[in-house]
Amino acid sequence: MNFFQPNRRAFLKRAGAATATGLSAGALQWLATQSNLAHADTDYRALVCIYLSGGNDSNNMLIPTDGAYTDYANARKELALGRSEISPLNGTSAGHTFGLHSAMMGLAPLYNQKRLAFISNAGPLIKPVTAEQVKNNSATIPAFLLSHSDQTAMQQGWQGGADPSGWAGRGLEQLSTSLRNPIAALTMTQNSTLVLGQSSSVAMTYPGGTRYWGQADLINSSNTATQILHSMTQMQFPQGYDNEYVRTMKGALNDSTILANALSQAAPAPTDLGTEYLAQGLAYLAQIMPVMKSYGYRRQVFLVEYGGFDTHTAQRSNAINDKQSQDYLLSVVAKAMVGFDAAMQKSGLGNNVVTFTMSDFSRTLKPAAGGGSDHAWGGHSMVMGGPVLGGTVYGTFPSLMLGGVDDFDEAAGGRWVPTTSVDQIGATLMAWMGLPTANMATVFPNLSNFTQKNLGFLA
Repeated sequence: MNFFQPNRRAFLKRAGAATATGLSAGALQWLATQSNLAHADTDYRALVCIYLSGGNDSNNMLIPTDGAYTDYANARKELALGRSEISPLNGTSAGHTFGLHSAMMGLAPLYNQKRLAFISNAGPLIKPVTAEQVKNNSATIPAFLLSHSDQTAMQQGWQGGADPSGWAGRGLEQLSTSLRNPIAALTMTQNSTLVLGQSSSVAMTYPGGTRYWGQADLINSSNTATQILHSMTQMQFPQGYDNEYVRTMKGALNDSTILANALSQAAPAPTDLGTEYLAQGLAYLAQIMPVMKSYGYRRQVFLVEYGGFDTHTAQRSNAINDKQSQDYLLSVVAKAMVGFDAAMQKSGLGNNVVTFTMSDFSRTLKPAAGGGSDHAWGGHSMVMGGPVLGGTVYGTFPSLMLGGVDDFDEAAGGRWVPTTSVDQIGATLMAWMGLPTANMATVFPNLSNFTQKNLGFLA
């Protein structure tokens, strides 16, 4: 990782525009050249991570509708969804029939069309372990379990040491030179471990981007303030710190002017994703990604965060406008994902983009005091897009028995030991992006501990 990346972010925040910047003459020439290289058959592939911060209770996202529903309902009590609140999914997988929280019913058609899949009971793992091994202290497990900040970083690829990089950032650095481009990693959140590389930079932006940095118009090179910014990036100093400041400023200027120009060339934002922050972020990506492809870009990873999932109390909603409940939050996620997938298909990127969800951890099956749930470990994720071999649940679904075979909680709270590692998920995604098998160990150091390296959910 570039040591100065955090300083770069702080500088941009102080400047009032996350990565709003201008391009050097050389970068402008590169951009013009790439604009002339647009081809309909460009090999473009992108990952979009929707990070559900706070710890999404996936026990109420994917629900078995067969005999296991009785275990679920008995254990969850007031948190359990009634059968009428579950939207059925086609088929049988992972040994069960399933349904979705009715707040997410819009995703059911995508699942049934095989554009959406679930990955069951996944989480950070060093090597395969059982609940019994965890309870008798004979397992090697990740540190800082149940901690929001640490598990967020580990979900995104932090290995627990001094290197703060994540699996997507490391993976992008290991791609062949022909697959690299100036803006490979873009984040809309400070919780950006996923896209941090060991030596490469990360572009930051926010929904809607920006055309202006103060009085500087980023797409108008004749603007006086813009010219002043350009001149600042050419300054040289005797001190190394000052020169590094200029270097990082120049990089930020280059990144954001590319983004500003892309947005100025983009089609109008889709309006059917909703109005929440997540919807705005995905709508922005739906605008700029087709332009990025037209520039000749090959591989990109985008990180969008949507929070509020730390539902210790009042998890269920009895009012449709209760925007703090998980019920409402899941409805926002589903609407935004459905709209984003439709936008990708409309723009011709339906088979070029894979969208997936992650969260700090899942939550206890057993309710907590106050109508909520507490921090747990393994949980379910979604993966969506044309390359997805969907309509199924991958992995091993946990036994929904408090104190059962998958519950490592001494108090039988329903905390599942993951049976699928986030490294296996990441490796599957990065293999689709073109990461060579020989480079997998560099990106995913623990992958060698797992028999199945690729989970097979992508074509």
